[in-house]
Amino acid sequence: MSKDTPNDTIAIACDHGGLGLKQELVDFMQAEGHTVLNLGTDTTDSVDYPEFGYAVAEALKDGRAGRGVLICGSGIGISIAANRFAHIRAALIHDATGARLCREHNDANVICFGGRMIGPDLAVDCLKTFLSTDFEGGRHQRRVDKLSNP
Repeated sequence: MSKDTPNDTIAIACDHGGLGLKQELVDFMQAEGHTVLNLGTDTTDSVDYPEFGYAVAEALKDGRAGRGVLICGSGIGISIAANRFAHIRAALIHDATGARLCREHNDANVICFGGRMIGPDLAVDCLKTFLSTDFEGGRHQRRVDKLSNP
């Protein structure tokens, strides 16, 4: 099933430490019929991860994408960069349980990975869970609201 509306588009970006994993995740998403907005990097040349975290945040803000995927070497720096924006709820994920909970309880709209910390099979499993899990709302909604309006 093709997903062609802008909110169904998934933006993805990485620094040089996440390039290999990024391609694996792009291939998975395209095979599943998702529209993917690739915001770089596309080389192993050293780059600064904040630029790529900011690029995904901007794509979500302007409606070019509804969710995002970010990857750097550890996943930490790029998740910090993305979370600087009030409309972003980026979660650094290491397993499928975390991927499910970040959607159900936190309405995370960006999933982050450490390209040097997680293997491609586990990352695909986490991404699949992230993309297929809905936000529960309810008691979690007031908490999520506080994230954007401290």
